[in-house]
Amino acid sequence: MSRKNSGFMADLAAGIDLSDQPVPQRRPGIAANVLTGRSNRLAELTSGVIVTRTHELVDPARCRMWQGHNRDYGLLNEERCADLIESMKSQGRQEIPAVVRRIQGDPSFDFEVICGARRHWTISWLRSHHYPDFKFLVDVREIGDEEAFRLADLENRARDDLTDLERARDYLRALELYYDGRQKTMAERLKVSESWLTRYLDLARLPQELTRAFPKPQELSIRNAIALKGFLKPEERRARAFAAAESLAKEREGGGQVLAPVDVIKALSIAVDPPKRSGSPKRSGKPITVSNGDGKPVLRVEGNDRKGLRITLLNRGGASRHDAEEALRALLEEHWT
Repeated sequence: MSRKNSGFMADLAAGIDLSDQPVPQRRPGIAANVLTGRSNRLAELTSGVIVTRTHELVDPARCRMWQGHNRDYGLLNEERCADLIESMKSQGRQEIPAVVRRIQGDPSFDFEVICGARRHWTISWLRSHHYPDFKFLVDVREIGDEEAFRLADLENRARDDLTDLERARDYLRALELYYDGRQKTMAERLKVSESWLTRYLDLARLPQELTRAFPKPQELSIRNAIALKGFLKPEERRARAFAAAESLAKEREGGGQVLAPVDVIKALSIAVDPPKRSGSPKRSGKPITVSNGDGKPVLRVEGNDRKGLRITLLNRGGASRHDAEEALRALLEEHWT
């Protein structure tokens, strides 16, 4: 037996009591280190310090989208996935695995996709466009719905290709499904502020009667939601907003101009709540108060002289920020040269 093999056998037998004779002490060899390393590895896996992942290459046709996926799969197209298409062509494979879980009882599918709709769409597209050998790389996990929602949200939160409206609708759906409508609990689980979450929920709650004014509602952002939410109260302003939205939609569908979101909001604002002016400021005399459509004071023009207008914002008079922006815009249009 060679010296190397004899040392290996000695290591294996080191813990076996074959006789009453004392076992001579010797320096640990390579085999002992290997076995110790394996023992430590098993202990770490058992304790949860190390988590193993199962990656597989599968047929994308055997994967369906999870119904709670936060991306609208129907909106994916070659343009929205162009970066992935070129990357996978260049690399010859999918670099980052999608997160999936196994499903039972559905003969048509083996997995459902938790995170990775764009990767799934891209691989499917490549396979049907001269790259039939591409496989869908997946990370198979055992995961519940609420955890799946949080995982998908965390992965997609920083992605620019997921629209605010897609994310907002996903939050609104999850609020009832997983958190019993408790917004504070949901914010804590997502590790975000309640105000941050509220802005997304406001966007998701905008009625279709209002969003139909926009050529592509999916382009709406949480910033747009702040202005649009102001059109919904009181009831008479809400009715004017819906009527204006319907008019804009019909005009566009009839071949009219396609407006950008900011221009649609401006048109709605003029139709819903045209600026109310109390007259042009004079060089002398009493201050002039500008109010909103409900008669609530927005700002007061203290004077108008060679230096310009002196304005006081009445931010505690009951009017909204939107009212103030409209009143200031009206003054700019009248006095700025």
